Amino acid sequence: MNLLKKLLSLYVTFFKIGAITFGGGLTMLPILERELIDGRNWTTSDELLDYYAIGQSTPGIIAVNVSTFVGHKIAGIPGAIFATLGMITPSIIIIICIAKFIATFDSIPWVRKAMKGINVGIAALLTYSVIGLIKKTIKKWWSLILYAASFVSVYFFGLRTIVVILAAVVVGIIFHFVSLKKTKRAE
Repeated sequence: MNLLKKLLSLYVTFFKIGAITFGGGLTMLPILERELIDGRNWTTSDELLDYYAIGQSTPGIIAVNVSTFVGHKIAGIPGAIFATLGMITPSIIIIICIAKFIATFDSIPWVRKAMKGINVGIAALLTYSVIGLIKKTIKKWWSLILYAASFVSVYFFGLRTIVVILAAVVVGIIFHFVSLKKTKRAE
């Protein structure tokens, strides 16, 4: 596939994802998996989770960060630009339309009810995404303990998420070196 076709394909794919997904990054995960892994074979499940983790811990919107990473993988810097533009264009269009009518938009009863319905749907998608992430990432006993400790730290003790992410990075690195040491001893 030549570069122009790749760029257009990236733009259209991410435009579609950006246009049909509400609720942010986690709600997009099932759609990203279906489109990028199953539909186009642009990435693997492990790569997508890595992009997602990096996108979660870097500044910016997760979905935009993921689109940038995937676009870069497929077509370098131009791919990153086209994928990112594809992801943000629907939001820009919607925001411009809403801004035009914002004074009356919130006072319309059916709009308020529609937003409540969207919120319920988003909660369901978030639950689905979280369960899927748990199944894919908790593969060893230490990852289950790290998951539980992270959840308790944030939910019950109000620890800032950046602290939890940095602590998880440190724990992951420690377990990597510990497992390397065990592997060398076994040899």
